[in-house]
Amino acid sequence: MLAELEKDKEREIGNLEEDELDLLNGLLESLNKGTIDPSLYIEYDVKRGLRDANGNGVLTGLTEISDVVSCDIKDGKKIPCEGRLYYHNYNVNDLINGLGDRKNAFEEITYLLLFGSLPNKEQLDRFVQLISDNQVLSMNFTRDVIMKAPSSNIMNALQKSILTLYSYDNNPEDISAQNVLRQSIQLIAKMPLISVYAYCSYKHYKKHESLLIRNPVNEYSTAENILYMLRESGEFTELEAKVLDIALVIHAEHGGGNNSTFTTHVVTSSGTDTYSAVAAAIASLKGFRHGGANLKVKHMFEEIKTHVLDWKDETAIREYLDKIVDKQAFDKTGLIYGLGHAVYTKSDPRQVILKHYARLLAEEKGRMDEFNFYDRVERIGKEAIAAKRHLFKPICANVDFYSGFVYDMLQIPEELFTPIFAISRISGWCAHRLEEIVNNGKIIRPAYKYVAEHLDYVPLEERE
Repeated sequence: MLAELEKDKEREIGNLEEDELDLLNGLLESLNKGTIDPSLYIEYDVKRGLRDANGNGVLTGLTEISDVVSCDIKDGKKIPCEGRLYYHNYNVNDLINGLGDRKNAFEEITYLLLFGSLPNKEQLDRFVQLISDNQVLSMNFTRDVIMKAPSSNIMNALQKSILTLYSYDNNPEDISAQNVLRQSIQLIAKMPLISVYAYCSYKHYKKHESLLIRNPVNEYSTAENILYMLRESGEFTELEAKVLDIALVIHAEHGGGNNSTFTTHVVTSSGTDTYSAVAAAIASLKGFRHGGANLKVKHMFEEIKTHVLDWKDETAIREYLDKIVDKQAFDKTGLIYGLGHAVYTKSDPRQVILKHYARLLAEEKGRMDEFNFYDRVERIGKEAIAAKRHLFKPICANVDFYSGFVYDMLQIPEELFTPIFAISRISGWCAHRLEEIVNNGKIIRPAYKYVAEHLDYVPLEERE
């Protein structure tokens, strides 16, 4: 079957003939000539990236779902503060501290995001059971959708599967709040299965390893089931499940302005179906500037380790990080991935939380030397960026800095780093989709200024 699929791919999207490539290369030269003069963005006061001159996001909507706080207002002035993140009315730090030793943290926070209030015990138990009951995929779907034409990028497999679920829904086009809530619950429940099964299929067909597909355990939390389905032994420690549960919580939502959630609002405002909206959000999250950033951090650290053999040598660390900032090392973009954030300045609360759990997990795994290495790179990297770019405002590590390290300690393969983010963030996407629907907002349509010339039409026979 796989050989036939590969032949089909060659016919459908194989390499172009040489004359076809020449044609495209010629057209590409014309395309490159269409680069817009950067000064025009200043002349017309264009908010590139929907940000103002100070890098602040342009206000495009209102939400009650979450609040991202990076500064306090004193005497009318913005004063940078330790970052705070609120889910509805509650500080995420307080939510996590209040969890204690309970599992199902992700399910409890999903309830809060969707319904705007914390559940009591009976409500939580019923909601957890609802999620568990919907953690199912038919064998036909697994075989015909997930296992056919497996993708080396699991995010694409997620998109394909989500879009195909439209065909399995008896009422896919109904965008009433009641129906969208039903679809949301089912998608939140199924995302872990789709992600893990897509990875297992990829591993079998692309890497020629044994195929193992496990059904989730009804009594397990979402975090526990991910580890159970992913691992050959099906075993995990209490701390491992707890750390993954917390990681899912802190990735579940981050305001309406992040790229994938804003995508959800934009697409939802057009009146499209839930499956299309979620697939669009997944497409956004896939990008290395958004959900794929934790993978860039992991690859960056792999590169640093090849040049800094003594992880305690701060001079060697500083010298190599200076090279990265000077665009002489790693991917030559000048970026130390995982450092800096579009909103937070003094600290990213998600990073602070995850770093604490990364330390606990590193102690259990015997990887404290590596954790301390990450800590040194974080500290020295911030100093290097500030010195090289002459910055006076604070620079903080963001949630991506430690998330890849945490996933690696949890034996989660890097192909699933961004899908794990999607498994979590779908709770926020669905909450924002419902908010957009309930408030019956206008279709989101920002403006673009036309800056080319208007020309008279030239008949075909007169064109050069």
